[in-house]
Amino acid sequence: MPGLATAARGLADRWLDHRLGAPDRSMRLGYRRIFILPSPGGLLFVAMVAAIWLGAVNYMNNMAYLLAFLLTGLGTVAMIHAVRNLLGLELRVEQPEAVFAGESLYFPIELSCPAPRSRYGLICRLGRGETRAVDVPADGATRVSLPVAAERRGVLPMPMMRLHSEFPGGLFRAWSWPRFRCQGLVYPRPETGHVPPPSGGAGDGEGLNTSTGEEDFSGLRRYQAGDPLRQLAWRNWARGMELQTKQFGSDDQGEIWLDWQQLHGLDPEARLSRLCRWVLDLHQAAIPYGLRVPGSTLEPALGPAHRRACLEALARHPEAGAG
Repeated sequence: MPGLATAARGLADRWLDHRLGAPDRSMRLGYRRIFILPSPGGLLFVAMVAAIWLGAVNYMNNMAYLLAFLLTGLGTVAMIHAVRNLLGLELRVEQPEAVFAGESLYFPIELSCPAPRSRYGLICRLGRGETRAVDVPADGATRVSLPVAAERRGVLPMPMMRLHSEFPGGLFRAWSWPRFRCQGLVYPRPETGHVPPPSGGAGDGEGLNTSTGEEDFSGLRRYQAGDPLRQLAWRNWARGMELQTKQFGSDDQGEIWLDWQQLHGLDPEARLSRLCRWVLDLHQAAIPYGLRVPGSTLEPALGPAHRRACLEALARHPEAGAG
């Protein structure tokens, strides 16, 4: 029955879209966006009240009637306050920081309460991720970052959020399913191991030049086994930084191009993983580099903005890469 289950899930999603809506970045929880049912403890409470009421009817005991009606009133008040604990909450999602494949992407969410009434015991979760418990002060706001497993590179849509509370008393569970049109970016997983980047060459950088001179200092790179001890950056290491190796070369070294076409024999994802490794290494070594992938060319440059642009180009590359 997979087809029937898929159809039912699609029907439920369309109903939720119609009932809850899917705003871009912010929403306010009204009555249409809040649901409520008895919790397991609440079901036990209802059964207990029903038993007391049946006993009162059977034995015509006025005190039992009074207790049953008193408990019913307490349950009704708990139900009203459970809804009011979510009612009027304002949620706003911020753009998440990009991460590498295999890490967790965190969506920052701000919960604010414009009313002079604090909200307690709010449980937040995205998809099947970890839960976070927060309180929101009266006329204040609380920020929470909810993780989502980023298993593959590319654009990761924000999963449906689940927000619920059993305050007060735990007799009723009020919940909502806020849905936002927000996306995060997942960079390719960098290739591990020793993968030396291509050296600069004349012209367009098609050739690889592995010669390294000692006339002019050209930057730093991560230490690799076999590097001469006299070229290690001991001062940086003494300051607590990782061990790095000084690089020397002539001023006419040329531009370093990281080219998709240089990686023949690798599948598209392996190419992206290696290019990602090279981008990180050259950025750390402060060596200008450019990037050529099908559909995108970034001229040689340096800096966090250039690194981010290159990693974004790799993350947004189509699944089926050109050979």
